[in-house]
Amino acid sequence: MKFIFGPVASRRFGTSLGIDLSPGKKQCNFDCLYCELAPSATVDAYNEAYPPDEIIFELASALKEHPNTEVITLTANGEPTLYPYLDELIEKIDAIKEKKQTLILTNSATLSDPKTYRSLLHLDQVKLSLDAVSPEIFKKIDRPHEGIDLGKLVQSVVSFSKEYQGRLFIEVLFVKALNDTPEEIQAINDVLEQIECERIDLGTIDRPPAYPIEGLSYEELFKISHRFNPALPIHIASRKDVTSQPSCYSDEEIINTLDKRPLTPEDLALLFDADSLKRLYQLVETHEISLKRISNLDFYVPTKNLKRKRHKNS
Repeated sequence: MKFIFGPVASRRFGTSLGIDLSPGKKQCNFDCLYCELAPSATVDAYNEAYPPDEIIFELASALKEHPNTEVITLTANGEPTLYPYLDELIEKIDAIKEKKQTLILTNSATLSDPKTYRSLLHLDQVKLSLDAVSPEIFKKIDRPHEGIDLGKLVQSVVSFSKEYQGRLFIEVLFVKALNDTPEEIQAINDVLEQIECERIDLGTIDRPPAYPIEGLSYEELFKISHRFNPALPIHIASRKDVTSQPSCYSDEEIINTLDKRPLTPEDLALLFDADSLKRLYQLVETHEISLKRISNLDFYVPTKNLKRKRHKNS
């Protein structure tokens, strides 16, 4: 198939069939340092776009072949919101998707365009990227097309989060020595506190990047996660080829750690040694720690905090 790939089993989004809206070449309004695609000149519109009916024909066939698909994901070799027939395509997908969810993975840059904004309101799930909120760092990491205004981008994300009725996810991808400074992290935190979303994924480079840059270790991401407001629904997303040295935690340290940042079982396997994991499970048995399902993922949290944490539509 030209447009459809998968299904892909995603921990964050479920079993997904992907739709590549730009299968022939990279067409993007960013040329991100960390992109796994080769460097290329940015564009503000597709110069190669396929009719929605061609995509729907393949999708209908793939859905019959993979009936257990949970999510239909709009993505691209580039930026999917630049696809000129997005409205029509979403309508046609809605007509055949039945109970499946629609999801788009976007860099957020076109959200300031009213047409794109309205289009995304019709999707079941939206994942917006927000790597930096300082203009200098934004230009270094995301290398945006001329004319993209970071201030408008950020404000559009905030406004969209308050109007959107579906499941909203935010992703922040960290690059060593660029957006991992205390100042930029605080600036990102200040913006995230204004956004109403279901989950915030902190990630880093886990595929060969387009440019010679470095990602962060899991431990570095974990330390960064503590710099964010504990009420934010933070999740550490990157775990590919992770190496770590588990540490020993007392009961008090376990509760304090989970109070600052709820963690998944995978997180704990990387951070806690065997004795600490035993202590954790004992705290679960005594109901001091609870396992809560949040946005497709299981998190360990202090039981007293179950009603405290802020999540979209909660």
